[in-house]
Amino acid sequence: MRRAFDPLRSPYVAGIGLGIVVTVSMAIFGHRLSGAGAYQHLSGYVGRPVAPRSMYWNHIVPTGATWDVFVLLGALFGAFTAAKLSGEFAFRTIPESQWISAFGGSVARRWLLAWVGSLLTEIGGGLAGGCTASLAVSGGAVFSPAAFLFMAAMFAGGIPTALLVHRKAGS
Repeated sequence: MRRAFDPLRSPYVAGIGLGIVVTVSMAIFGHRLSGAGAYQHLSGYVGRPVAPRSMYWNHIVPTGATWDVFVLLGALFGAFTAAKLSGEFAFRTIPESQWISAFGGSVARRWLLAWVGSLLTEIGGGLAGGCTASLAVSGGAVFSPAAFLFMAAMFAGGIPTALLVHRKAGS
């Protein structure tokens, strides 16, 4: 319980900070807090030369430095800065023993599972027409019913999945 009140690790402090950032983003800039579109906007630098007459990169998704790209860069910079300031920045290939007991010690397996999980999340967000994190955070901040429905579904699917995956670890 002590960690909950440590300002560097407190989920309460993080939640308050995130709420402030969402409020400032929406009030001052008029944009939700979302970076998922950044990957689509940046993909145009590869996609346009490969398919120069593509409707997708020429008319549907703008290529370039959009709001989502700046949010993504800010999140990466902020995470790096926080890790460095807390003294916890480190490159790791295999995390704690809980991962090893559930999935084994293979670095290739970890990268594959991370890639597949990221891919499925991106596909799901694309099919839904948006970003799952933005829906939960920015949508929840404006009391969007879809945000709360999504969060309930996320936990309804995530909790059983975590129990299934980590049953070997005894956690």
